[in-house]
Amino acid sequence: MRRSPSSTAEIIMRNYFHAKDENRPHLLNRVFTQDATLQVINNTATISFPSKSHGRDAIADALVRGFGRTYENVYSFYMSRPQTPIAPFSCDWLVGMSEKSNRHVRVGCGRYDWAFEQVAPNLASRLVITIDTMQVLPPDQLPAIMQWLQRLAYPWTSPAAVMETAPGIGALEPVLNLIAK
Repeated sequence: MRRSPSSTAEIIMRNYFHAKDENRPHLLNRVFTQDATLQVINNTATISFPSKSHGRDAIADALVRGFGRTYENVYSFYMSRPQTPIAPFSCDWLVGMSEKSNRHVRVGCGRYDWAFEQVAPNLASRLVITIDTMQVLPPDQLPAIMQWLQRLAYPWTSPAAVMETAPGIGALEPVLNLIAK
């Protein structure tokens, strides 16, 4: 039996955003082990996810299929890059998107804590997503938010870039305050 080649944390994390942001659940085969676990620590009432999901299919249902039914125009960003090819990695994140049903804009941030299997193909065996805040803005804010997000390097950006290019919208302050910390 031929073994799959190893992946790096950076490749896996990039594939995760391609799956989630672009509504491509099949790409999670390149992200999570079959029996991976997902835990969501949600510190806000403005968005909901299952607190625990076990297995790649359940993760796809929660983070891609269900998410894709509700949201569009999704841009997600990691605030830092992994420095080692495959090791546990934690980083802050930023996301912006719009709701399909009412066109409201959502901008939020939090933390990812990744764990990877130590044998090829080194897929993620566990992901903990902490949602610190998720702000809801009216539909008329979509152009300004999308222009901002499109100026950021995808999917790796920095807190400095986020802060320097953020539009002057008061409702973003809770997100920007957390990013700046």
